Amino acid sequence: MIVTSPRRRATSRSALVALVGITAISTGVIGLAPGIANASSHREAPLIAGDPKADNTDVYAFVSPDQTDSVTLVANWIPFQEPNGGPNFYPFATDARYNINIDNSGDGKPDLIYRWTFKTDDQRKTSTFLYNNGPVTSLDDENLLVRQTYTLELIQPGKRTKTLAKNVPAAPSFTGKASMPDYGSLRNAAVQSVAGGGKTFAGQADDSFFLDLRVFDLLYGGDLSETGNDTLAGYNVNSIALQVPASAVALKGSVSRNPVIGVWSTTDRRSLNLSKSGAKAFGPYRQVSRLGNPLVNELVSPAGLKDAFNSLTPDQDSKVKPLVDRVLDPEVPKLIESIYGIPAPPAPRKDLVQIFLTGISKNSGGPIKSDLNSQLMNKDVDAKRFVPAEVLRLNLAVPPTASPNRLGVLASDLQGFPNGRRLTDDVVDIGIQALEGAAQTGKLVEALAAGDGVDVNDKEFSDTFPYVALPNEGSVNIGNSKAVAATPAGDSGSSNSALPLVAGLAGLALVGAGVVGVLRRRRPAPGMAARTAV
Repeated sequence: MIVTSPRRRATSRSALVALVGITAISTGVIGLAPGIANASSHREAPLIAGDPKADNTDVYAFVSPDQTDSVTLVANWIPFQEPNGGPNFYPFATDARYNINIDNSGDGKPDLIYRWTFKTDDQRKTSTFLYNNGPVTSLDDENLLVRQTYTLELIQPGKRTKTLAKNVPAAPSFTGKASMPDYGSLRNAAVQSVAGGGKTFAGQADDSFFLDLRVFDLLYGGDLSETGNDTLAGYNVNSIALQVPASAVALKGSVSRNPVIGVWSTTDRRSLNLSKSGAKAFGPYRQVSRLGNPLVNELVSPAGLKDAFNSLTPDQDSKVKPLVDRVLDPEVPKLIESIYGIPAPPAPRKDLVQIFLTGISKNSGGPIKSDLNSQLMNKDVDAKRFVPAEVLRLNLAVPPTASPNRLGVLASDLQGFPNGRRLTDDVVDIGIQALEGAAQTGKLVEALAAGDGVDVNDKEFSDTFPYVALPNEGSVNIGNSKAVAATPAGDSGSSNSALPLVAGLAGLALVGAGVVGVLRRRRPAPGMAARTAV
């Protein structure tokens, strides 16, 4: 009941040579179509912009709040979906493999791979350009002209691949209320049971990530005044969600003995051979997208390493010195110091090694002396085989919090990020506080405590699986036009109900630069203006 995947060992070459080699392997395949490349997380790596169907934006892992003996895993793809993006809208790729990987033994290699592969039934042919030619009231409604189904497999090294579900209907793109008057019922119908217990879902949803991306105007105006607008408000993504018994993912099936798992998602693609007759896939599948902890490739990797990072498997991370060096001596605190005068914590940052690479435990060798979410806490893990790896770690034994705090562990809410990631966790505020040393001091950096003014998602999440919010319908551009008309020039505004044009342009600039959002603040703390260096 688990998925097998080849496990590649790192070479003995120098870290930088290995990095270059990995890049060459992933981008230099003969016949590779332009734009098919390695990247993830809202277009943060340069090459992924040409292949949004493979662009992995966010990963979430949490103990299910309404079924506490199970774990829910959510991964999103295809960022910045404008709801009115017809006539083809936003199908999953049929020539890619979408994976959620689990490492419960601490070696940085997948012990379980849940894999979704999609098929498309397009009935339009030469008769129409419409996605649907009448109201759609069910997933098998004859008015729905473009449908997708998928197969879900579970692979475990050394065991035969098991099919958990087959020909499962995916929820379609939401084309509007006239076309789909009750989209919630379509979404509910797309939730299906899987063999061995659990549920699966695939389909369109509101983008769960919330943040303000006005970081390029000297980090929110140089005085933290340009904040409070959710750049992703109104946009959709394609979500894949899975809920399974916690014992199904725990090492040896025992949550009590082995509560910690590592989670990351990947997209695999084959190369394309282009000819007059079209494009034809050939050769082996290769990893072209990867995501574990949020913001790592955005905030830690410099632009020249981002594409290569996404081709790495987690067991290789600690062997790539240029990347490890960026964890030990990160760039973001230095930027904050140079612009806002807030001193950067001294390097080497072994606390960040715990957060991003080893998990937090008393025996993980860092300054944070607490048992939280390292596989070294698992009783059946061989410590000699443990390797630092960038994955999202979750302690399955920590029960859901009755009143979740958006700042997670930093606010003593131990079920929140970086112990897994819930949909409501404000990972940008948490991440910046961690980069500024809050995790090792136990205190928030007061000058940055206000955040960026985007503390919650623009839409409410569901209380039941798959938990993600229903997709948006209204045009993001209409919202921008209204916001511009109502906002004086030079004033970013403060409403979260519409996406201001200026924030949208900042987001596009960010996308073009291949770097996804980092620093977000609402207003300077008292006395900060006097320290600001612009």
